[in-house]
Amino acid sequence: MSTESHAGMVERLVPFRATIFAEMSALAVAHDAINLGQGFPDTDGPASMLAAAVDAINDGQNQYPPGIGVPVLRQAVSRHQRAHYGLDYDPDTEVLITVGATEAIAGAIVGLVEPGREVVMIEPYYDSYAATVAMAGGVRRTVPLVPDGDGFRLDRDRLAGAVTAKTSLILVNSPHNPTGTVLSDGDLAEIARLCIEHDIVAVTDEVYEHLLFDGRAHRPLATFPGMRERTLRISSAAKTFNCTGWKVGWLSGPPELVAAARAAKQFMSYVGSGPFQPAVAHALDHEMPWVTGSAARLQHQRDLLTGALRDAGFGVHRSEATYFICADPRPLGFDDAAQFCRELPATVGVAAVPVSAFVDDHDSWRHLVRFAFSKQEHVIAEAADRLRSLHS
Repeated sequence: MSTESHAGMVERLVPFRATIFAEMSALAVAHDAINLGQGFPDTDGPASMLAAAVDAINDGQNQYPPGIGVPVLRQAVSRHQRAHYGLDYDPDTEVLITVGATEAIAGAIVGLVEPGREVVMIEPYYDSYAATVAMAGGVRRTVPLVPDGDGFRLDRDRLAGAVTAKTSLILVNSPHNPTGTVLSDGDLAEIARLCIEHDIVAVTDEVYEHLLFDGRAHRPLATFPGMRERTLRISSAAKTFNCTGWKVGWLSGPPELVAAARAAKQFMSYVGSGPFQPAVAHALDHEMPWVTGSAARLQHQRDLLTGALRDAGFGVHRSEATYFICADPRPLGFDDAAQFCRELPATVGVAAVPVSAFVDDHDSWRHLVRFAFSKQEHVIAEAADRLRSLHS
């Protein structure tokens, strides 16, 4: 072991012993700062969903649910995907309920990746991706998003070069955290082509599937020709219904891929979120109009924060979806986003996270900061006033 403080920890997990979210949230608390770092909303989801959870608790649904999830939720997930995307999944063999999307990703990777095999992922990547690949003993290969006007696009040439005979799967996140990018149909088609040509699996993290802006529509990779049979599609209730603490996620795909993820998942949590599962089923069936309104509110909050960041002197990148917007503080004289984010809670009372926490190529991304706009309008307004002091 490299240092005494790491004694007992396997070497491949040493880089993941703490998350950037824990560090920045702790700084926010210490300095009474507005936390625009961690991606959680500060309002509850639909009232009928909350009431359904209370009813389930009062009805005694407080013991272990079935390992694959309660039938009513598996059926609701299946109906939801059929209605929105024309994807038809058998709720008994092709849907698995998980403890959030994070566990779905972990189950998929641990269940499908042999030690030494490679996982291709888009950079920046959500931090649990790299940690989970390390837990599986796999090797990550990253493909960057590249500038596209004031937004980003996939580097398709680098993607093609990253796929080798050792590749087990491609891990795709769209809508994308942390940049708010929605991959184009052309980008998704190239991913599909490579998966089919090399006979590899795609695992798709689509937790922001309903939170797109400016008239954009989400298209799952599994809807492309030849991809349903080789894609594990992951989503969750957390972002869709403002219930990040419930940890109710799911994955869908062909039976053999779902079985692989289930084999790993059942020895992680086994089960979880018992009384919340029927409540999420209710929301999937009855509260999608609420979600449409939530997406509209998020778009308005994005616009407020975009304007505030520009007024403060940041360069601001386009956010097409999610909870997040990326900003460049170099016009304000800061070229190290990690240092900037560690100082920001104390200097102006706002917390954010550096994008460099989600990459291997730190030099290319060291200048960007991710802000979350999933907060009430008055909170964003107060954060905006504080951030403007950077310009003075």
